[in-house]
Amino acid sequence: MAEMDTSGGGHKKKGPGVKKGKKLSTRIDLTPMVDLGFLLITFFMFTTTLAKPKTMEINMPYKDENLTDAEKNKLKASVAMTVLLSKNHRVYYYEGIGDNPDQAPDLKVTGFKAKDGIRDAIIAKKKIVDGLKRSGALTAKDEMTVLIKPDTTSTYSDLVNMLDEMSINDVKVYAIIDISDIEQGFIQATETANGVQ
Repeated sequence: MAEMDTSGGGHKKKGPGVKKGKKLSTRIDLTPMVDLGFLLITFFMFTTTLAKPKTMEINMPYKDENLTDAEKNKLKASVAMTVLLSKNHRVYYYEGIGDNPDQAPDLKVTGFKAKDGIRDAIIAKKKIVDGLKRSGALTAKDEMTVLIKPDTTSTYSDLVNMLDEMSINDVKVYAIIDISDIEQGFIQATETANGVQ
């Protein structure tokens, strides 16, 4: 009797007569990517705001042809406020320009804080100047003037913060001036009296 193959797994012959499967093309059509690219460009153009250059406005001095040379450089002490920037973000200020060598100015200390800071002092000085204008002691041309004098121990950020205060409080006339040796002495005397190192 002949034996039958019941495994069911017959072997196929691999010979020259067997056909191989056809290879599919790997080419990708990128035409829709162009449309997608333009859509993305359009999207970002409408949603992105262009960065504007940051500038700081400079107010030029008022020019009056009728002023003499002596009057051009004269600053009224009643409209002036002198700010001294010192170490550890301390800000000293006094009213006037400190032009009297026999009398030391009333030096006050503050900082860049929300309450009782330099901003409150500037606002208070502006109210005084406005009151003097209303009473007729000052003319309409007289503007509050802030003299900013950074000490050698102050930081650049303090100067930037002070310039920001000029912009926030709408102080139109201000100047950055070198601090004098006398004013540095005022700061040292005040710090020594208050036990500040």
